[in-house]
Amino acid sequence: MKFVDEAEILVKAGHGGNGCVSFRREKYVPRGGPDGGDGGKGGDVYVQAKENLLTLYDLRLKRVYMAENGQPGQGKQKNGRKGKDLYIYVPMGTLVYEVNDKGEKKLLADLDGRDKSILVARGGRGGRGNTHFKSPVQRAPRIAERGEEGEEKRLFLELKLIADVGLIGLPNAGKSTFISKVSAARPKIASYPFTTLTPQLGVVEGDVGERIIIADIPGLIEGAHKGQGLGDRFLRHVLRTKVLVHLLSVEEISLDFPLDGFELINEELYRFDPALVSKPQIQVINKIDLLDEEQKRYLKKKLEKLSKEVYLLSLKTKEGLSKVMEKIWLEVKGYVPTILY
Repeated sequence: MKFVDEAEILVKAGHGGNGCVSFRREKYVPRGGPDGGDGGKGGDVYVQAKENLLTLYDLRLKRVYMAENGQPGQGKQKNGRKGKDLYIYVPMGTLVYEVNDKGEKKLLADLDGRDKSILVARGGRGGRGNTHFKSPVQRAPRIAERGEEGEEKRLFLELKLIADVGLIGLPNAGKSTFISKVSAARPKIASYPFTTLTPQLGVVEGDVGERIIIADIPGLIEGAHKGQGLGDRFLRHVLRTKVLVHLLSVEEISLDFPLDGFELINEELYRFDPALVSKPQIQVINKIDLLDEEQKRYLKKKLEKLSKEVYLLSLKTKEGLSKVMEKIWLEVKGYVPTILY
């Protein structure tokens, strides 16, 4: 399914049912009093987060959502049935904004938890039947109230993925391969820029029933905070993660200055939101299988001199993968499973 992280919809709560004008019509009761029932309340509209949803795509296909109207009142003091509430289901991590006539957005809710919901449009109150208008002066009122109209609102929905770990790095750093090696996710992989056009989620299971959710964020380039390349529309997904795994291909580094490549992406993160660079970050140099043994030793010595914790990894041979996963589990869960890669 196509990944969509924004949608704008129109929601309409149900109208209240009209009150009823009715009089008792029974044998031997020639002058029965008013017995018109009340109209039912219109249905409300809710937006609710669901754990199994990952996209707002369906909301781009259907733009208008209407709750059921309340039913009108009937004779014999029968009240109309309440309109059914409408629930609009969205992925966890969806921000719900109300949009006014000027196009200005107001945040209503951050649906960052399973089944978390918000009432976005209230149904109209049902009208009163003519039984309510009986008085000593007016014993046979022929009036009843009309039901109120339900609220109508324009909503803007923005999805920010909720994941424990965010994979970041330049295009072709190996993020898609990483997530395919450690989880059941099978993202598209190829050796050209921007293979990953949508964020992918992978789930890594532990040995005590716990799991870690990893988000493969599409490749970033210099100027991403301004919308360059795949742009800042994907940077927003990094905000929710607990830990960042920063992958850098050995092809993109200088063995004499191995940390320079990390600084490029970190600069983009800082420009987008300074809080991002304060997140725990696990730095990994990938594709070390492209180096010969002498180059590997040289790189390790350089990193030791810099006193920087950087993990060396080959997803092709799985060299170093267990150490990276140990570090991820420690950062996210505080323990290491007995079985790793």
